[in-house]
Amino acid sequence: MSDVGILINTTVAVAAVVLMIVRFKFNPVVSLVVGSAYLGLTTGLGTAETVKVISTGFGDIMAEVGLLIAFGVLMGAMLKEMGAIQRLVGTLLRVFGPKRMPYAMSLTIATLLQSIFLDVLLVISAPLARNLAPKVGRVGTARMATALAIGLECGIVLMVPGVGALALAGLLGVPLGKMLIFGLILVIPTVAISVAIMSFLFTRGWWNPDKDEEHFHQTVVDDEEEDWTDGTGGSTPRPDAGGGVAQAQRAATVTTEDTKHDRPLILLLAPLLFSLLLIATGAILDIAEISNPVVSFVSEPLIALLIGLIGTSFVGRFSIGQHRVQKAIASGFSESGQILILTGVGGSLAATIAAVGLGDILGKYFTANHAAPLLMVWVIAAVLHIAVGSVTISAITAAGILAPIAPTLGLDPVLIALAAGAGSLFAVHVTSNTFWLLQSLMGQTTRGTLKTCSVGVSVASVVAILLVLPMSLVL
Repeated sequence: MSDVGILINTTVAVAAVVLMIVRFKFNPVVSLVVGSAYLGLTTGLGTAETVKVISTGFGDIMAEVGLLIAFGVLMGAMLKEMGAIQRLVGTLLRVFGPKRMPYAMSLTIATLLQSIFLDVLLVISAPLARNLAPKVGRVGTARMATALAIGLECGIVLMVPGVGALALAGLLGVPLGKMLIFGLILVIPTVAISVAIMSFLFTRGWWNPDKDEEHFHQTVVDDEEEDWTDGTGGSTPRPDAGGGVAQAQRAATVTTEDTKHDRPLILLLAPLLFSLLLIATGAILDIAEISNPVVSFVSEPLIALLIGLIGTSFVGRFSIGQHRVQKAIASGFSESGQILILTGVGGSLAATIAAVGLGDILGKYFTANHAAPLLMVWVIAAVLHIAVGSVTISAITAAGILAPIAPTLGLDPVLIALAAGAGSLFAVHVTSNTFWLLQSLMGQTTRGTLKTCSVGVSVASVVAILLVLPMSLVL
């Protein structure tokens, strides 16, 4: 088939996936497989080869990140059950004080807590942020809501072990240690700068509490209080926001009555921190070309996260008992199933796109001496996210489209992964479950949520790509 025909059919396939998800409410998994099948059949792969590519793409991405995603989600489920997040927020408040809480909370969520399923993490942390808002100042609700939105969304696609970051690394063949280091280098300034920009706008009059906040009875938590109330309150999310809201609320319900606080917080988080440290150590040794068989083994991401999972399980047994650990594991398996399948079929579409030769076609139009490919992957991911409303789907699809051209251009694949992640953050809006959760749990009106979530995360998206572009000059 001609180059033009392949480009047209690829465009039609991606548009069909978006249309099926948005207009006809098909499940994203089904939509991605249908799009992959259409692309393979219409570009001359044939029935047998199309099926083989779809299956192989699914299997390849699962071999890369399947167990990693499962281990990360299971660790997060146990941390949630142990009440570690509530206690961590209390510690941050005591250390940094209320005025700096937007920065402390958003950076902590973006860098440390990405093993926890996004909706669950949001439902746990939002009531805590809402109680803190009056202490932050007159625009406290705006600043805390924006901090939550930016930290959550940036972390999921830029920071290992966020499921989006894991999927991008697997699709593009980026070593997870490298993804962890460069993601950390990018996410910290992205979050800090974006929160600062939004705080400046809010304090200069861009936030109107009468129009941007729902009026409710606010329970203020004392500075010295260590037991947090996980009450949601506020307005009810729109009915069409999806069953994920109620499911996440049920999954994330942790009361201070059920959570023991007699174990040091650092002990609860130590296994997760240790596993991330092992992964980073392995990446640093690789860059320094230092080889040690024992360190190489334990720093492999699969082994490092397994060590973290086992350690978290043992800590959980001593903290909350075996029964609740098993309950958390069961919840984690339930959460990880959808993530794994969605990531896998994202790999199927990427594999089909590579098989039809799109990479060779695009390679004719770009050279490695300019940033156009990175800007293109950012734009593709941004457009897909606006249409679909899923950060993970848009990032995976955009990366899959341009992944084949990375070797031709000489670009480091980690740059494409970060650019795709940055683009997928653009314009989180009413098609996103996160949007409605933030509106309800933070006591905002739709107008207010458009400011804190849609504009806030879009600012982070632009800041991130502006930071990624200079990286292409040194990588």
